Amino acid sequence: MAVPLSAARLCRLAGRTVRSLSVRPRRDVNPPAARFYVTTSRENNLQFRLDDRTAHSSLDLFKKDTAVIYRLLGLDPSHVPDNPERFREWAVVFGNEKITGGRHYWEVTVKKSQVFRLGVAEALMSRDDCVGTNKSSWVFAFTKLKWCAMTSNKMVPVTLVGKPDRLGVLLDYEAGLLALVDIHKPRIIHTIKAQFKTPLCPAFGLWDGELLTHSGLEEPEGLK
Repeated sequence: MAVPLSAARLCRLAGRTVRSLSVRPRRDVNPPAARFYVTTSRENNLQFRLDDRTAHSSLDLFKKDTAVIYRLLGLDPSHVPDNPERFREWAVVFGNEKITGGRHYWEVTVKKSQVFRLGVAEALMSRDDCVGTNKSSWVFAFTKLKWCAMTSNKMVPVTLVGKPDRLGVLLDYEAGLLALVDIHKPRIIHTIKAQFKTPLCPAFGLWDGELLTHSGLEEPEGLK
């Protein structure tokens, strides 16, 4: 059963990024519908990179934009291009593909991170929110050595995961399914059910360490 969790509690669990002394005025501007994410995918074997235009100023991309590292202090927000696609409050980055249908699978390698989130979000999600705290995003979160599934500011505990170095994410757009996958079995650990109605992007939150994405993969046998 989903357990409601207040926004204030979420702030304590995940922690906002450390902010610079130089802060730009907050602007309530959502990204335009067709200004970014030039490709879309309905087929399987989604291949994506991380989109630097969406990355919070505390996140650095590397390995040809397939990996992200969290910087404790990060950049002064005034030193990164000011655009409406960038997350302003939380250490979040999106993949550069819009998903409008199909069944897709990718994997994530986790290095030295104890607080992170993996999943999907609507491409036009507010850049003032964190993934998992609104009805526009669906993620699996790891915090304080525990896993949970998150959406709409609610958390559902996920058991029998531990702290693996590499995990799979399976998305079936038409079936309304997002799954966390144990790649070694392979097996589905936990699923989130939803009704996806708008284009989605792979979504990542990171508050320490590094994440490396692996896309363009075949879905492991036995998951269907």
